[in-house]
Amino acid sequence: MLELRNVTVNYGSIVALQDVSLKVEKGAIVTLIGANGAGKSTTLRTISGLLKPVQGSILYEGKEIGGLPAHQIVALRLSHVPEGRMIFANLSVRENLLMGAYLRKDRTKLQHEFDYIFAMFPRLQERSRQIAGTLSGGEQQMLAIGRALMSKPRCLMLDEPSLGIAPILVKTIFEKIREINQSLGITVLLVEQNANLALEVSNYGYVLETGRIILHDRSEALRANEKVKSAYLGG
Repeated sequence: MLELRNVTVNYGSIVALQDVSLKVEKGAIVTLIGANGAGKSTTLRTISGLLKPVQGSILYEGKEIGGLPAHQIVALRLSHVPEGRMIFANLSVRENLLMGAYLRKDRTKLQHEFDYIFAMFPRLQERSRQIAGTLSGGEQQMLAIGRALMSKPRCLMLDEPSLGIAPILVKTIFEKIREINQSLGITVLLVEQNANLALEVSNYGYVLETGRIILHDRSEALRANEKVKSAYLGG
């Protein structure tokens, strides 16, 4: 469904990604793990059109999307939940969700998505008229995921969904990621600092180190890998 082939991205004279190749099969949950600054967020930002590769190819459902502007990529039903949530803090919860449907042509059918999101995240329904900036970190993450779902994505990219969230809500967020994948059939590309959680919920994983893929395998194999355990799993 999604494939990067030898993608290189620069920040000025600094090479942020170098010859990165990876595949995300339709229906899978694939994770990128690595230390801070390894290039995980850069990878997602490049796929979603916020950064342009200087080399390589990005294919989504067989179409080259490398270098397309972000709004065109969202219109192809590839959505990105960024690190830090990036909600519209001065809008209500409901208005934030409506913003996620901005490019939808079938706007008369939005109630189905509202119903699903409110069933998945009842707190959002309870706070639908509340200003989003007053929500807790966990509630804001729920809102960011819900906003992305309003665009009816076929592939969803999540950047650090556990960041800044109370531990009691982290488990809920990851249960919902699995539900989104299994019940809606949405393919997921997940970036997560908590490698244990990421490998537990995913089917396949890639390890990024200083902008390069150094290892990739089935998630259970990576969890058993001594180098991965030592570097990322606290083993």
